[in-house]
Amino acid sequence: MSSIKIECVANENYKIGESPLWDEKENSLLYVDITGKKVCRWNSLTKQVQAVSVDAPVSSVALRKSGDYVITLGTRFAALKWKDQLVTTIIHVDKDKPNNRFNDGKVDPGGRYFAGTMAEEIRPAVLERHQGSLYTLLTDLSVVKHFDHVDISNGLDWSLDHKTFFYIDSLSYSVDAFDYDLQTGKIGNRRSIYKLEKEESIPDGMCIDTEGKLWVACYDGGRVIRLDPETGKRIQTVKLPVDKTTSCCFGGKDYSEMYVTSASEGMDKDWLSRQPQAGGVFKITGLGVKGIPPYPFAG
Repeated sequence: MSSIKIECVANENYKIGESPLWDEKENSLLYVDITGKKVCRWNSLTKQVQAVSVDAPVSSVALRKSGDYVITLGTRFAALKWKDQLVTTIIHVDKDKPNNRFNDGKVDPGGRYFAGTMAEEIRPAVLERHQGSLYTLLTDLSVVKHFDHVDISNGLDWSLDHKTFFYIDSLSYSVDAFDYDLQTGKIGNRRSIYKLEKEESIPDGMCIDTEGKLWVACYDGGRVIRLDPETGKRIQTVKLPVDKTTSCCFGGKDYSEMYVTSASEGMDKDWLSRQPQAGGVFKITGLGVKGIPPYPFAG
């Protein structure tokens, strides 16, 4: 095993850092601060962070084939022109639920943007339950709803053969798998492939590596865990210097670096003094595995 190194590359004490995504063209890591209402971009060459402020909680960001980005903002899918700092709404969901917002989202291998909703939190991980749904923004800019009764719609990714969709509804403490049809984007046959241990706490964001193993950030667990979706076994744990690890992705020149976002919301002064990097973005090197480039939204 190569030696694992963890460094904090952006110590900005974000409230809820989320949705890290590598943008190869910009040599940069994209991510959001949900309740800080910011889309951020950390440049790996200059080590500088740029941010675009938005008018609602922003929960995920994705590349767009035609250039720039798409985001989930409040209960809207929206387009973001980075240079102009211009946000335009594509479509609204959950119109009958004014207390809802989007949470995590990711683009599938077919270029569709999957993202789910949840009720606004009263405090971290405390909220009105079963208010969320999982949606897909199709490439013709229409929306499909897959299912509802979701607590906290969270991590999502697809198997390397594109036949399985992996998904986390955080308060189920489970990583689930669905059969996935690449042609239609339809999902079915839901089953649990891993139940989190007590000390792993709450499953949050997730990504896949080139060996087909899943990496899950454990909120309040201060770690990312590597799972084998075939056997349902945990094969590795990497602990971080902060408790509220929220999501992870691979990036860097050859996608051999892992980036992990974290949160500081809900932490008191004492807790923050023990974890001064809470809300920071971390880079992990030496894992000995690589990830795959993110898919761009094709609409």
